[in-house]
Amino acid sequence: KKRKLKKIALVGKGVTFDTGGICVKPVAGMKEMKGDMSGAAVIAGTLLAASKAKLLVEITGIIPAAENMISGEAMRVGDVVKTTSGKTIEVGHTDAEGRMILADALDYASKIKPDEIIDFATLTGACVVALGQYAGGLFTKNDELAKNLNNAGANTYDRVWRMPMWDDYHKDNESIVADVANDGSRWGGAITAAKFLENFVDKDIPWAHIDIAGPATAHDLNNYTKTYMTGFGVRLMFEYLGNSK
Repeated sequence: KKRKLKKIALVGKGVTFDTGGICVKPVAGMKEMKGDMSGAAVIAGTLLAASKAKLLVEITGIIPAAENMISGEAMRVGDVVKTTSGKTIEVGHTDAEGRMILADALDYASKIKPDEIIDFATLTGACVVALGQYAGGLFTKNDELAKNLNNAGANTYDRVWRMPMWDDYHKDNESIVADVANDGSRWGGAITAAKFLENFVDKDIPWAHIDIAGPATAHDLNNYTKTYMTGFGVRLMFEYLGNSK
């Protein structure tokens, strides 16, 4: 008897280099920004591993790819951008570009009606401040999805830590000229970024956002990962998908 496969959409931020745009980063903050496509790399690595292992799950990989550079056509603070969902975004900061490209990718993922959506992104420095380099921030309102991702992380040492997704944080993304602003708040920045993304996901589809800004890069040598880019998230997703039913 033919088995109906679970459909999972995986989305990965693919900023190939991030200068910060007109709100330019300091040199120290720009040094590792070729790694700002780590979310996209997680999706590519997961698709390759799942294909080789012939996992019994239907996976759609979505990678929004861009470079955030300074030019005569660079987006400006105060610009209002219309997304594929029809919602508008006020650009409050040009270095919050990752959430803007994820907005369209998550909208696309929602439209193909998967059973679940999971996205990976080196999204916020705030998540690094909160969790350091040893865990990814897990944002979801779905308890079952949170439990299964947490278990997969514990089994592979690609650990995640669940963060709040309370609606109290919604006000930090409000705009008077658009549906939402991209600059969030200094306080709880990783949470307000996740709440921003929530605007572009179908509310009826279980969704998890994993901020890997910390563990995507290792600054010291250990027995588990080498220094620099770690591939954090591939082991987590391979374990998770292998147990999906």
